[in-house]
Amino acid sequence: MNFKSDIVLYQTIGSNVKHYRAKAGLTQMQLAEKLQISISYLSKIEASGCVKSLSISVLNHIANTLHVDIKDFFNKQGE
Repeated sequence: MNFKSDIVLYQTIGSNVKHYRAKAGLTQMQLAEKLQISISYLSKIEASGCVKSLSISVLNHIANTLHVDIKDFFNKQGE
């Protein structure tokens, strides 16, 4: 899969984190607590207008906590 820019990449990841968090029935506060990260950091990851880089380690931790495959965060919506 290819992304036109880093902005599109981070927006795709953020949108998917938000989607899978909601699917798991968790609020941002609940997920942030499980991940032991600030709610501010999580909200920046999920924000569509914010480009917030994150480490693979954090992304892996999110995937494990939400019980999804890390590669699912890279799928563009509708694909």
